[in-house]
Amino acid sequence: MPRASPKAKRAKSDVQSIKVNINGVDYRKDVEPRLLLVHFIRDFVGLTGTHVGCETSNCGACTLILNGKSIKSCTMLAVQADGAKIETIEGLAHDGTLHPIQQAFWDNHGLQCGFCTPGMIMQAYWMLNENPDPTDDEIKLGLAGNLCRCTGYQNIISSVRSAAKEMRR
Repeated sequence: MPRASPKAKRAKSDVQSIKVNINGVDYRKDVEPRLLLVHFIRDFVGLTGTHVGCETSNCGACTLILNGKSIKSCTMLAVQADGAKIETIEGLAHDGTLHPIQQAFWDNHGLQCGFCTPGMIMQAYWMLNENPDPTDDEIKLGLAGNLCRCTGYQNIISSVRSAAKEMRR
């Protein structure tokens, strides 16, 4: 019986099976240990709302919620998320109705090109769950890890303030 080459053995051992729950749906996939979570979500699961920006955790375009905490998915390996519950921008709207944060960004012009918007909204979602009645300074601090090149931030702050008010109702 022929022996498997060392390369073939390495290829088999270089994948790991992970299971995650994303937006209420369970996914089990075999992944390379070096695969970033943002690429897993976009390329393996097909949820492209989480954006790839800087890949250094500076811009926040890849922000999502993992086990109740806001994280930058471009600096986390998919294998590190094994067993996790993940929420992405696609999971916020229900039955065709936007989440109050999404609606507030729309109503208050908190977006322009839209590239940063999913990360901004997910960060605001996490922040408002932690602090449902933030001051403007707390909103600025809460969004500090998310960058926008288009809006000048004032409409983003107004959007988060408006969403907070709506969510407290």
